[in-house]
Amino acid sequence: MTQPKRYLITSALPYANGLKHVGHLAGAYIPADIYTRYLRAQKRDVVFVCGSDEHGTAIPIQAAKEGTTPRAIIDKYHEAMKQDFEDLGMSFDIYHRTSEPIHHETAQEFFTYLNDRGELEVKETEQFYDEEAKSFLADRYIKGICPNCGSDRAFGDQCENCGRTLSPDELINPVSTLSGSAPVKKKTSHWYLPLGKHEAFLREWILKEHKDDWRANVVGQCKSWIEGGLQSRAVTRDLDWGIKVPVAGADGKMLYVWFDAPIGYISATKQWAIDNDNDWKPYWYDADTKLVHFIGKDNIVFHAIIFPIMLKLHGNILPGNVPSNEFLNLEGDKMSTSRNWKLDMRDYINDFVKKENGGEQCVDMLRYYLTQIAPETKDSEFMWKGFQDAVNSELVSIFGNFINRTWVLMHKLCGGKVPKLHEELLDDTDRELMKEIGNAKAKIENLLEEFKFREALFEVIDLSRKGNQYMQKKEPWIVAKQLAENPEAQKGIDNTMHLCLQLSANLAILMNPFLPFTAKKMLHMMKVVEKMLDWENAGKVKLLSVGYALRAPELLFRKIEDDEIKFQIEKLKAGLVKKEEQKMEAPKSEIATLKSEIVFDDFAKIDLRVGTIVTAEKVEKADKLLKLSVDLGFETRTIVSGIALHFKPEDIIGKQVVVVANLAPRKMRGIESNGMILMAEDKDGKLHFVNPDSNINSGAPVN
Repeated sequence: MTQPKRYLITSALPYANGLKHVGHLAGAYIPADIYTRYLRAQKRDVVFVCGSDEHGTAIPIQAAKEGTTPRAIIDKYHEAMKQDFEDLGMSFDIYHRTSEPIHHETAQEFFTYLNDRGELEVKETEQFYDEEAKSFLADRYIKGICPNCGSDRAFGDQCENCGRTLSPDELINPVSTLSGSAPVKKKTSHWYLPLGKHEAFLREWILKEHKDDWRANVVGQCKSWIEGGLQSRAVTRDLDWGIKVPVAGADGKMLYVWFDAPIGYISATKQWAIDNDNDWKPYWYDADTKLVHFIGKDNIVFHAIIFPIMLKLHGNILPGNVPSNEFLNLEGDKMSTSRNWKLDMRDYINDFVKKENGGEQCVDMLRYYLTQIAPETKDSEFMWKGFQDAVNSELVSIFGNFINRTWVLMHKLCGGKVPKLHEELLDDTDRELMKEIGNAKAKIENLLEEFKFREALFEVIDLSRKGNQYMQKKEPWIVAKQLAENPEAQKGIDNTMHLCLQLSANLAILMNPFLPFTAKKMLHMMKVVEKMLDWENAGKVKLLSVGYALRAPELLFRKIEDDEIKFQIEKLKAGLVKKEEQKMEAPKSEIATLKSEIVFDDFAKIDLRVGTIVTAEKVEKADKLLKLSVDLGFETRTIVSGIALHFKPEDIIGKQVVVVANLAPRKMRGIESNGMILMAEDKDGKLHFVNPDSNINSGAPVN
């Protein structure tokens, strides 16, 4: 395959509506940074762009929560996110803003180009409207029950519980988040991008051309969308915040955020080019450019289907790859900002990165763990104990240990200088290590080119592990005891330490894309310039000159203590409980708003049965869940219920309850739940069982 002339790397633009958590970091930012640093080490022409997504309903929603203006929100969180990314080693060439005039102009030009050429269509449709608020409702202003998982944390665009992409029409019992009332349908006109017209192109481009080089999760989701029937998608919305539709008479209409946000990559490139006296056009129009989008799985459709259609119609290049990660969970539960179950980047910075807590070494410790557990092929789990083990057992005990032993012994046995290599004395063990050093470059390079960052990082650690094994075989500290009787033994020590030092230099090069601060510290210890980190130097065993004096050893990483882990877990749980308490303490109306009307046939489908709770126990790592065994007369069911904050397990055994018996099974925390227990919630937020006023036979129908 011919190497591209240049690379344009993008990370998904985060919403400027709040601080971002480590799940975001693991999904779209650290992988992109690793790849970019690798390309730079290869001396390739690469531009890495990102920036704040400052439009869409998420912004005014957050402004309303904080009692301020959308402008104040984006100014606040843009700067906060930019600083957090910088503190955690993200090496963007530009971190831009979609509120900048150059972006508004670029997005409007893009829309006009497509509209003038008949690539958009205008349609009158019925959309949800809040009669109390006198406003059309964007997807995020509509909340209801998810048709997929049954959660009440579903919005008109996505369910926050299961992550499924939704449309407002799919929600069960939708309500407006503005007034709490049920919305009505009202006619309005908008511009649409007819995706269906481009099905043949997508089938050829994705399902044939990229079926082998794109990740299976990306191709699979695209295939599902294509085969499910591609529908026209609105590119405008009735909003009062965003980029105005550049058409006469389109008052009150803005470009839909999904349309304008990816164009932000183009406007960011333009601004970078202006700032650096460069030409932006080759990065978006030249076929010799490789465009790579790093995203999370909730953005696959936009970056692999919709935006490529827009780019094709506009005459731009198409993405060469769209490496998408799955979701990163936290301590057994899905990360959620609304539930406060998250680890914000800012919290990690405050607790670990501040100078008194560890500084830059702690940045690399987080980068290491997030890369090690990166959800490249499936959802993965951030566990504080796992973080501790990864740091202490691998970074400290393997990588850091090898470097420290090498430096200590070099100073003790070789006078603090790089010793000579006595080639005539090289043995099979020496030659095997030299071979491993030579092979490592190609092995790691191939994995990085294929976006297999977890495997590439493993190979770097494994090479340091082989360094430890080599040193253990050679035992230069034992050989040193023979020097009084046999001064020639120094040559063997020299060979061992020479090769260990050359391996150390290689490890700095190979680790640099992953742990840049560690590589920089190693350069300092070696007293060499940054140029040594050029990728072409990897695999060589003559990087450090014989006789060159090196600095004293410095520990690359500190250990993570048990009390630190305990503190983090307790803080996480306390935050969730606090959130639940806030929810319970929030003022409620005496009578909840009625859900939308149903007919008798709808109700008749529900099979309600009386059941008796036989056993009850808490679900591990889930504060709200109880695992219940419920006798329904004809069988005993396992039901998982979110009532643990209201009832002790031992207090509800023998309790009769009403169960929805024909609800489709659903897995919760790996447990299959077969039914739902009916509960009533009073004005104070306390839950009560719905049950018969006297004991009756289990399995009795409720009519």
